[in-house]
Amino acid sequence: MKLDTTPSGFALSISGRQILAHSAAAPCFFVGQGNDSIEMHRGRFAIEGRLAERCPLAHAKIDGDTIMLSAAKGQPPRLAVTLEGKALELRSLDSSVNRFWLRVMADRDEHVWGGGEQFSYFDLRGRRFPLWSSEPGVGRDKTTEITFKADAAGQAGGDYYHTNYPQPTYISSARYALHVETSAYSVLDFREGEFHEIEVWSVPESIELFAAPSFVALVETLSARFGRQPPLPEWIYNGAIIGLKDGANSFARLATMRAAGVKVSGLWCEDWVGIRPTAFGARLFWDWKANETRYPGLRQRIAELNDQGIRFLGYVNPYLCNDGVLFEEAENAGYFVKDASGQTALIDFGEFHCGTVDFTNPDAAAWFSEEIIGKRMLDYGLSGWMADFGEYLPVDVRLASGIDARLAHNLWPTLWAEVNAKAVASRGRTGEAVFFMRSGFTGVQKWCPWLWAGDQSVDFSRHDGLVTVICAALSSGLLGNAYHHSDIGGYTSLFGNLRTPELMMRWSEMAAFTPVMRSHEGNRPRDNLQLDGDPAVLEHFARMTAIYVHLSPYLRTLSLEAARRGLPIQRPLFLHHEDDRRTYGIQDCYLYGRDLLVAPVWQAAQDQRSLYLPSGTDWIHVWTGKSFAGGQEISVAAPLGRPPAFYRADSEFEALFAGLRQV
Repeated sequence: MKLDTTPSGFALSISGRQILAHSAAAPCFFVGQGNDSIEMHRGRFAIEGRLAERCPLAHAKIDGDTIMLSAAKGQPPRLAVTLEGKALELRSLDSSVNRFWLRVMADRDEHVWGGGEQFSYFDLRGRRFPLWSSEPGVGRDKTTEITFKADAAGQAGGDYYHTNYPQPTYISSARYALHVETSAYSVLDFREGEFHEIEVWSVPESIELFAAPSFVALVETLSARFGRQPPLPEWIYNGAIIGLKDGANSFARLATMRAAGVKVSGLWCEDWVGIRPTAFGARLFWDWKANETRYPGLRQRIAELNDQGIRFLGYVNPYLCNDGVLFEEAENAGYFVKDASGQTALIDFGEFHCGTVDFTNPDAAAWFSEEIIGKRMLDYGLSGWMADFGEYLPVDVRLASGIDARLAHNLWPTLWAEVNAKAVASRGRTGEAVFFMRSGFTGVQKWCPWLWAGDQSVDFSRHDGLVTVICAALSSGLLGNAYHHSDIGGYTSLFGNLRTPELMMRWSEMAAFTPVMRSHEGNRPRDNLQLDGDPAVLEHFARMTAIYVHLSPYLRTLSLEAARRGLPIQRPLFLHHEDDRRTYGIQDCYLYGRDLLVAPVWQAAQDQRSLYLPSGTDWIHVWTGKSFAGGQEISVAAPLGRPPAFYRADSEFEALFAGLRQV
């Protein structure tokens, strides 16, 4: 990083790329004051900022590696910026400042990716992205009927920028990355042609900059910064994780599916803790221990599955229902987040209330990790679980550490991931027992082995359906999250929106070319089609699991590469074709590793798929063996059972890929 004094101020560059340019007429730093209103309703937040001051820091005084910034010459400095390695360390010199803005130089043809896990837009350019962990909402498109109905019924409709996992980090097509080290509410604004603007409702600790000669090297650098995950466990290569929440009947249904040819690595029963019926659908009883009324003899059942090479997975989240046994134990120990009066803060989850275990209290975090995850889950026989939620911390609560809840809110998913990871490590099972999360923030990469895409609608919709999980995998993968997957068939079924056989089959086709295949019965299991509810769907799913298993030698090499280099399994096309700028905006196709290109059919009633093949190599269509030159738009037949997939003509795995035609 290089700081230069200019006639009008200063310029900052990294690897020859100018990042900041300051002059009195066009300053790049701003500070100010503001107030906010942040109200939560079942994981969705109404956020309103009231700005009292925005002051351009027009005057800069440079002393070595430190820049003192003030509103004008002769006025006291309000911000100190110090170059430390590849970071700008920031220090507020005015106690009244609680707002910060930075303008970063931009090119008009620049592309930008990142922002955590984004579902609607992979290329962030031209839009504004507030970063606050929350429920993404239903539909996520204010122009659609389902989002309108969700808003009207319970303020549950979402918008394009809502995400469980925000992160103030972006990658530029100019081959640099920028990370804002803060947990405060922030905004990445890429709407201007000449600059990107970063807004933070606090003065960040630092602005970190990274540069590399290639996108691959840049992703490796970021994954080293934020953390890398261990390789996939060996048992996962046996097939799909089957999600059933049907009590003891789940085992009989699993046997039927296996008899139909489905290859299985795990049985995931989120209802292992019991069921609570609600208006939303079948919810779980949030008291984290086995419910042996619903699952008689569960421990023995788990042992029998293990003997067959099948693992058992469950469910947990960081809340305890106030009508459960564990709530009383945590309450007596003082382990819950408190309200303003010092009493346990109860959160309404829709027809039941819960306390939030305070993970800023080391004793509370250790209790949850050991007593719940360690003893009641791992020691009981579980090999994995969904570590759900993490987004619901209100801002009007008191925490044991004394940190402002406004700053703790985005941190909560990372603290939650750490609690889970430490439990697994305490049993010496890191990389063998796994958990998967939908929520995240900076640093979650270090603790969480797998991401899952959260709660999509059970449809083909543009902003909340099948296609959104591709965008989610690509955006989060660039920031060091190597393993991503989704609920096959989606999750949210409301207002008469139900799964179709076509949706189930198309989602299964995509899932066969992801690190983890996992099904889910959804929030309304009895209303919706399940994998074993239609013979054609089940037969199709069995074939997709066979494809997944057939590709396991390739996936194993990708997993080892991810652990060693931090490269995601699902990759944007530009990652290995950076000289082909036509790939920069593609978000409905992906590279599965370097050698496979997958173009899922994500729209209803389509049996043809148009896509662009990157230049620099020839591509072989998996199902016909036909060769296509890269650098062109093509259209291929895509009947059910033959998801569009292509492999590099020069791939060392050519024989394996060609063998898919015989599966």
